[in-house]
Amino acid sequence: MELRFEGDELASVLNRLRRAQGQISGVVRMIEEGRDCEDVVTQLAAASRALDRAGFAIIATGLQQCLNGEQEGTDGATTEQMKARLEKLFLSLA
Repeated sequence: MELRFEGDELASVLNRLRRAQGQISGVVRMIEEGRDCEDVVTQLAAASRALDRAGFAIIATGLQQCLNGEQEGTDGATTEQMKARLEKLFLSLA
């Protein structure tokens, strides 16, 4: 199943991933500097949320494309099979 991202969708996902990347770099730096545990965990939680949101945005795009029939038949899977695969992906982030 291939997802197609266009314009704002792509920019939004990339921004979320870049934000998470920066936050993870910040966590590494904080640990190297011996920063307070609470500060490190707070920053790590923010990175985790950013990754989750990016994942949900990716899955939502796939679900929308599937429901609109744009994905049917691209890899031989039926719409129901694709929905099941998207549900499994969605639950992997929960």
